Amino acid sequence: MQLPLDALKSLILKTGLVSEKDFDSAVQESQRTDKEVIDILVSRNLITRDYYAETLAQYFKVPRVKLIGEKIPSEILHLIPEEIARTRNAVVFAKEDNTIKVALLDPVNLDTLEFLGKYTGYFIKPYLALEEDLNSVFAQYGQVVSSDFQKTIQESIQASLKLKGVEAEKAATEFPIVSLTDNLISYAASLRSTDIHMEPLADEVLIRFRIDGVLREIIRLAKEIHPALVARIKILSNLQIDEHSKPQDGRIKYKYADTIFDIRVAIMPTMYGEKVEMRLLTSSTKPMSFQELGMLEDTIKIVENNITKSNGMILITGPTGSGKTTTMYAMLNKLNRPEVNIVTIEDPIEYELKYVNQTQVNPKAGIDFANALRAFLRQDPNIIMVGEIRDNETAEIAVHAALTGHLVLSTLHTNDAPTTVPRLMDMGVPPFLIASTLNLVIAQRLVRKVCPECIESYEPPQSIYQTIDDQLKIIKGEFAKPFRPKLLYHGKGCPSCNFTGYRGRLAIYESFDVDESVRDYIQRKDFSLDGLKKIAFSKGSKTMFEDGLQKAEIGQTTIEEVLRVIKE
Repeated sequence: MQLPLDALKSLILKTGLVSEKDFDSAVQESQRTDKEVIDILVSRNLITRDYYAETLAQYFKVPRVKLIGEKIPSEILHLIPEEIARTRNAVVFAKEDNTIKVALLDPVNLDTLEFLGKYTGYFIKPYLALEEDLNSVFAQYGQVVSSDFQKTIQESIQASLKLKGVEAEKAATEFPIVSLTDNLISYAASLRSTDIHMEPLADEVLIRFRIDGVLREIIRLAKEIHPALVARIKILSNLQIDEHSKPQDGRIKYKYADTIFDIRVAIMPTMYGEKVEMRLLTSSTKPMSFQELGMLEDTIKIVENNITKSNGMILITGPTGSGKTTTMYAMLNKLNRPEVNIVTIEDPIEYELKYVNQTQVNPKAGIDFANALRAFLRQDPNIIMVGEIRDNETAEIAVHAALTGHLVLSTLHTNDAPTTVPRLMDMGVPPFLIASTLNLVIAQRLVRKVCPECIESYEPPQSIYQTIDDQLKIIKGEFAKPFRPKLLYHGKGCPSCNFTGYRGRLAIYESFDVDESVRDYIQRKDFSLDGLKKIAFSKGSKTMFEDGLQKAEIGQTTIEEVLRVIKE
């Protein structure tokens, strides 16, 4: 809930946990980044959300309720429909006679309380809840929605089969195919999917969703439906319906609940027909903070020390889909302030940033990374973000931009952070220029998070310790240190996570801070990657695997997930 700034300040200062100086600093950052003041205070570890909620509840003289992990009976939950619950930030969690207990983000909003009373016909007893409490309950609506979607999709399939023999282009405009396509996309969105795969096989069509980085089979369709389904997607993405022998790329704007999706469509001819891949991007999502990305304090300190430099180059490395762009946006969001000029060239623009001049790659107009980078240098920039260094030309221009007083952020495809140096050399960048411009390399991967609603601890067996030790020796050799947590964590599996034990993802990081000793070594004639890694490890540089182990120890992910990602 939103308190007036003066009231919030008075309330927070009375706790004695936050000084006036720290509060005012958080206000300034809030004005610069559009983040809530309380979120900033929490991210700085000055106050916890629970403590803030208890303080707020006392201030408004209402009880506080915690709902994470609580299962609300369906008949109670649906006293308020999901759309109203989300709009009003209110959920019913209990009922006593003619009174219902309602958890609200703003428990003193008289308009909401009056509306809910009239809508439900019950007396309302308000409770204060945090956003994460409400989100936990909103997910329970989703469990019912999933079964509804599955039923609706099956009905659409049966109706679509009646169109057998109808020309694909005509069938694509008929209600059964329109409904089936819409329900498949909506179902994917409801499950937090990032990708939809429609794969034609010899005698059927396989539909798979990528959820939390892992492909899951959803349903198999009759082969007869496939041509009309593909034609429908081509219509939505403005592609040629009668083209079946060439790859095609398009886009769909799609709204689900309150979220606008920018869906990138890629169609590829295969042996058994056209395969469709749809990537669901939420362009309206705000950039995340370093803490929300999963960075630990030691990594945050290294990153913040480097992004405040006025020139040089910061590179983020990892495979496609490892969250590199999201990390770059978090850096830009931290740097974004009125006194600096930030320009970006992206493919595509995934987040819209206020006060940032963002340009999208457009090959038809002659706008690629290299050409845009040249043009940017005439725009008086302080900070330049290049979506990806793909070729020698882009690498050369980026390095020269970093050398001439600009801070350059970009991404590269390498397996770990130190390998970035020889990769740049392979792209034709002289060692002395790499040494002069490279400030920091961050390597990352995404791991699945343990479901917060079914998490449990266990004592790891000796075999786990041995597996960890073996992997550490492979990665760090003589610099490996034993890792012996007393407890590790996993999810038992519950409806909230579709019984996978995982819900959501976070990154594991490896930061390679380029200091003077590293700069000197890069320019040596006997330079080698192994030698570079030894210098990094001797200075205590933490690998992605070690970062993942720390996160497994505190229950953010599982040891199995860290091992899976590292070995890929």
